[in-house]
Amino acid sequence: MNDGVRVIVPREVPLGGPRAMTVRRTLPARERSFVGAWCFVDHYGPDDVSVSGGMDVAPHPHCALATVSWLFSGEVEHRDSLGTVALVRPGEVNLMTAGRGISHSEVSTERTTVLHGVQLWLVLPAGSADVEPRFEHHVPAVLDVAEGVRAQVFVGALWGAASPVRVESALVGAEVVLDPGAVVDVPVADGFEVAVLVDTGSATFSGRAVARGELAVVGAGRHPSVRLEAGAEGARVLVLGGEPFGEQVVMWWNFIGRSHEDVVAAREEWESGTERFGRVEGYEGAVDRIPAPGLPGVRLKARGNRGDCGFEGAEAPAMS
Repeated sequence: MNDGVRVIVPREVPLGGPRAMTVRRTLPARERSFVGAWCFVDHYGPDDVSVSGGMDVAPHPHCALATVSWLFSGEVEHRDSLGTVALVRPGEVNLMTAGRGISHSEVSTERTTVLHGVQLWLVLPAGSADVEPRFEHHVPAVLDVAEGVRAQVFVGALWGAASPVRVESALVGAEVVLDPGAVVDVPVADGFEVAVLVDTGSATFSGRAVARGELAVVGAGRHPSVRLEAGAEGARVLVLGGEPFGEQVVMWWNFIGRSHEDVVAAREEWESGTERFGRVEGYEGAVDRIPAPGLPGVRLKARGNRGDCGFEGAEAPAMS
């Protein structure tokens, strides 16, 4: 049975500044803009940094969203305009809530030989879009949730474990590692939609085969649980879910707003260097900041949880 399962195939996108790395993006997509409040899923690596050059994303702004960084291998230094200097390591979550505005940089460290992970965004609901920015770090415990199945819950609650990092809407995010042929039923909270991103191996999700890099989504109210089964080589997946996000938002570059004017204002404030996004200290790179791209010659339009391109008449520029 694969009732109600939609599989989104990733597209390759260059990410960030003069030394761009390529990521595989499944959200946002024409088929679907959100899973819960998860609005952005970039999957990258494993990359040999001696060949790829690793990650070097110069200071850039965000507003009305939160970023969730999760690594499988490697190490990334995070700096932000709050004065935070922190490392992203495998199995440890870093959550940065941009709120009214923040800027940050991301650079893989010299100790990194293979870089492999995901960068996830959460859209903040209108009532929380202008909260004060904050940064949180957490190391979730490894849970034995079934025979041959281990999990770490980095956002929300699942299998009796709860992450302390603060989010602004009802969500769940977890890494699940399955031995070859292992099976687990993933509980689905009442009213949640849920997705699985396959990082390594292959899996069957609610009866639908899902290949590496693909995102499989089940809509809200379908099942009290969804079955996840690893292929012959095993699998590592991310489980992402939440209450359906019912608001319309404008997503463009690194900004989320409720209108075209919100995004235009954010871009102007970043370009003019106002205090809204602050300044990242200590970043040492080829440029001191990433300039915002030019706005398209059409009005940015809002998107909800359906497939549309974000503004009329063109493709949105790659986000950082």
